Amino acid sequence: MDTENTTSNPENPALKSGLITLVGRSNVGKSTLLNTLIGTKLAIVTDKPQTTRNIIHGVLNWPQGQAVFVDTPGVFKESRNFLSGKLGKRVHESLEDIDLVIYVVDPTKSVGAEERYIMSLIRKIEVPKILVINKSDLPRQEKEFLDDYLALSENYSAVFELSALHNRHVEPLREKVFELLPFGEPLYPPDQLTNTDPKFWVSELIREKIFKALRKEVPYTTHVEIVDIEEKPDLYVIKATIYTLDARYKKMIIGAHGRAIKEIGIAARKELETALNKKVFIELEVETDKHWEERI
Repeated sequence: MDTENTTSNPENPALKSGLITLVGRSNVGKSTLLNTLIGTKLAIVTDKPQTTRNIIHGVLNWPQGQAVFVDTPGVFKESRNFLSGKLGKRVHESLEDIDLVIYVVDPTKSVGAEERYIMSLIRKIEVPKILVINKSDLPRQEKEFLDDYLALSENYSAVFELSALHNRHVEPLREKVFELLPFGEPLYPPDQLTNTDPKFWVSELIREKIFKALRKEVPYTTHVEIVDIEEKPDLYVIKATIYTLDARYKKMIIGAHGRAIKEIGIAARKELETALNKKVFIELEVETDKHWEERI
């Protein structure tokens, strides 16, 4: 990605500043769009629904000011379980005291119950709203419901068709965001890109690899906590615990002869070494904890 995150001057009264919430049903590309808008990987990305569990801020500093994009969990109309209910509450909270809404949709999916529920939520908010129709890189025949979403245009301040994955046509969206933001002081220091700390980022990256390595329902039973990150002259030593709800899931995460946990560790190590530009050693343990959902 080639986005320039340029530091702004907080003493300039003509600068824009504000919170922009990204909202949408699960697996439409909100986290990918956040990463593309900021120009670096802040949120993990998988093809599984409800990968995002926490409210993640991505800070973009431009000459016009500072835009803080807020990634949110995917919306389910009905709470399927304790965790889904908790994530749904976080979506509601992320829509409070904001300056702009970006509603992200997938034109390969019909305007269903989740879409109507999201639209009912954001309709009540008195701020500008942008409709982003993602996955513009797909062939037209695959975007079966594109016209249905374009028909909603009159309800939004602007509509953009773009590809978050391939960073296509994203620049006009950035420009529109700064056009619509109010004037104000920056919300974050110019050198801070997110509200999360390094331990959270590492734990999320490991969780991403769990989603990609394991099948079906297993990843949804897991939570990762970083025990320690030690920086040595020639490498980082990371110790982490993967918590899961049941002993049978623990066996699946470890895998026969430890193959699954080894695959997860190798994938996480490779990406961390690229991001940190340093050797990484990861020590992963798996524990059973039926109450981990209460801690996130």
